[in-house]
Amino acid sequence: MRVVIQRVNHAKVNIAGKTVGKIGKGFMLLVGIKNGDELSVVKKAADKIAKMRIFEDEEGKTNLSLKDVGGEILSVSQFTLMANTKKGNRPSFVDAMRPPKSKELWEDFNKELEADGFHVETGEFGADMQVDLENDGPFTIVLDL
Repeated sequence: MRVVIQRVNHAKVNIAGKTVGKIGKGFMLLVGIKNGDELSVVKKAADKIAKMRIFEDEEGKTNLSLKDVGGEILSVSQFTLMANTKKGNRPSFVDAMRPPKSKELWEDFNKELEADGFHVETGEFGADMQVDLENDGPFTIVLDL
C-alpha cells in the first residue's frame, strides 16, 4: 500500500464538473492498493496517518496531529501510485490490485479513519477525477507499507 499524504489548507475533487468531496484544513490522501495488501495493512496505514504529527505547534515545530488541529481528510483512490517505471517509457501497473478487492480495501481504509473520529470525504473509485488543492508548506509524505 502506498499513500501520498499532503498537508493542505483546502482540497476538493470534481467529477464531470461536480464537486463530490471537499475539505478545509487537513490531509489530502492519494491511496494506492497493491497486490498482496490486506485488511491488516490498511489498518496499519490508517493508524499511522491518524497519529502522524506534521502540523506546527505554537513554537513552529511539527508536533501536532490531524486530530490536534481538528483537520479533515479527502481520500482519493489512485492505482497509478503503484506504477513500475524501471523498464521502458510506459509505466506498468501490474502491481496494482484490481477491483473489486482494491475498492473494498480502499473503503475499509476510509472506514478506519472515520472510526478514529475523522471527517472523511472521498472521490469516486475508478472515476476520472480532477483534484484541486492548496498544499500547505508544501508538506508531502509518501507512506509505503
